Amino acid sequence: MQKTKGAYFLIVDPLLLAKIVEQALREDIGTGDVTTESIVPAGYNTIGFIRAKEMGVVAGLPVAAAVFKRLGRDISFQPRAREGERVKPGRLLARVEGDARVILTGERVALNFLQRLSGIATYTNKLASLLEGTGARLTDTRKTTPGLRVLEKYAVRVGGGTNHRFGLYDAVLIKDNHIKVAGGIGQAVQLARSRVPHSMKIEVEVETLAGVEEALAAGADIIMLDNMDLDTMARAVQLVAGRAVLEASGGVNENNIQDIARTGVDLISCGSLTHSARALDISLDVGELKPWSGYGQEN
Repeated sequence: MQKTKGAYFLIVDPLLLAKIVEQALREDIGTGDVTTESIVPAGYNTIGFIRAKEMGVVAGLPVAAAVFKRLGRDISFQPRAREGERVKPGRLLARVEGDARVILTGERVALNFLQRLSGIATYTNKLASLLEGTGARLTDTRKTTPGLRVLEKYAVRVGGGTNHRFGLYDAVLIKDNHIKVAGGIGQAVQLARSRVPHSMKIEVEVETLAGVEEALAAGADIIMLDNMDLDTMARAVQLVAGRAVLEASGGVNENNIQDIARTGVDLISCGSLTHSARALDISLDVGELKPWSGYGQEN
């Protein structure tokens, strides 16, 4: 797998992150954790050790920390791995210490976020590694879990991919239905160009070489080659000759991504990065229950 590079920061509006975490906790806890409250006495503390159970790329530790902090401000969450680090089974990812009730109540939600985001980062890294040396870049789509897009796109970056538009508001992507409504590619591009800021890129989705020619003549900045076969894609690259950015899309997977890249396209978008990535297996195990006596040392 490709090595991830640099530091990764979860740049999210604090209020948005708090809302995401709050909603997840409300869904899980409801009126209270009846199991933990029945079994675990109040006023006792423990240490939880979060470990990877399989090889993968870590993403989401700041989100897991936010879960525990939301339930107990005195909880100590200490990362023991870096975002974007490739880890082996058994690797300690984080150490969480404090109120035993808080740790057990927040365990599932924290792990759900961490497993989901690490799974996306791991799969992204696998595909990105297959593009090394080709010149093509891997990018995501809007096929994300409702309400979690900002986190899932963050995980894509951690895994070595890049982000496509975040939503309908930050870039123009003219798709087949837009073209039908507008009456053609040229008309759609002209309408969009007259209404959006001059600095905003306009992308057009096409399925044929005739569509490529029409999008190019209309002045599209980016042309998405939707579900084209390899031969047609290669001909589109020759036809455009660098006059627009070319993005391949549709049915991308680990078996065909290298062949797609060899056609000479600039970008390869892949919805499965976020809609089909398998969660990474990660667990939390607690130590002994004990009265509070200050934070101890890592075991």
